[in-house]
Amino acid sequence: MSVPFKVDLSNRVAVVTGGGGVLCGAFAKALAECGAAVAVADLKLEAAQRVVDEIAASGGKALAVACNVLDKASLESANAEIEAALGPVSILINGAGGNHPKGTTAMEYLNPDDLLNEARDFVTFYDLDPKGIEFVFNLNFIGTLLPTQAFTRQMARNRAGVIINVSSMNAFRPLTKIPAYSAAKAAVSNFTQWMAVHLSKAGIRVNAIAPGFFLTDQNRALLTNPDGSLTPRSDKILAHTPMGKFGEPGDLLGALLWLVSDKAAGFVTGVVVPVDGGFAAYSGV
Repeated sequence: MSVPFKVDLSNRVAVVTGGGGVLCGAFAKALAECGAAVAVADLKLEAAQRVVDEIAASGGKALAVACNVLDKASLESANAEIEAALGPVSILINGAGGNHPKGTTAMEYLNPDDLLNEARDFVTFYDLDPKGIEFVFNLNFIGTLLPTQAFTRQMARNRAGVIINVSSMNAFRPLTKIPAYSAAKAAVSNFTQWMAVHLSKAGIRVNAIAPGFFLTDQNRALLTNPDGSLTPRSDKILAHTPMGKFGEPGDLLGALLWLVSDKAAGFVTGVVVPVDGGFAAYSGV
C-alpha cells in the first residue's frame, strides 16, 4: 500500500488492536511504511499474521500477537511479548470493536401496535437483550480502556506517547437500529477527551478518529446484497453522505499519520476527527 505522505516513526513501536481487520490492518501497514515496528494484535492470530506477512513483504518490521481486548491477563501477556520482541510501546491504536445482533432493533421506528403481538419474531426496543447490549458496550469501551492500561504504562514512565482511539460517526449522530453501538462509540469519544486531560502531565497525547461508512468484513452483508448491489440501507446512507460514496481504507491514513506525528500534531490532544464524507455535518436538507 502507499501512504499519502510520510512521517518519521523510526525507533517507534506501535500496537494496533483489531489489526487483522480491514481498516486497522491498513493502519498497521501505514505505520510500518513510516518506519515503526508494529505489533498487529487481534483475537484471531491468523488474521494478524496475514497483515504481518504483507508488512514483511514490503520490507517493514511487524509481529503478530494474539490477544483478547476484554481480558487483562491476555493483554498484559501480549505487552510482555511485544516488549521482548520489539521494545516498549510508544504508539497505541485502539481499533478493536464492533456490533452484535443482540444489541440491534429490527425496525428504525417503534410501532406501538407491534407490542400487541406477543408472538412477534422480530426485536423491538423492549426486546433488546441486556447481555447483547453489555457485549457491544464492553467490546468497544472496555476494549479501549483495558488495552490502554496494558500498553501505555511504559509511555507514562517515559513521559511520551500517543494513543489513538477509533470512534465512529455514530458518536455524533446515532444511527437507527443500533443503540448499543452508537452509545458505546459515544463513550469512546468522551473517554478520549477524559484520557487526554488525565494523561497530559505524563506527556501522552490522546485523540480519536471517527470513521464514517466504510465497507468492511463486519458490515458487508448489511450494506451489500449477494450480487454486490447496494441494500436500501446503503442507499439511505449515501443519500445522507454529501460526498456520495463509501470511504476507502486509504482515506483514513492522512488523519492517522497526522495524529501520530509529534512534529505535525504535537499540540493536538483530546480531539475526535470525523472522516466521513460530510455525514456528521449534513442535516438532511
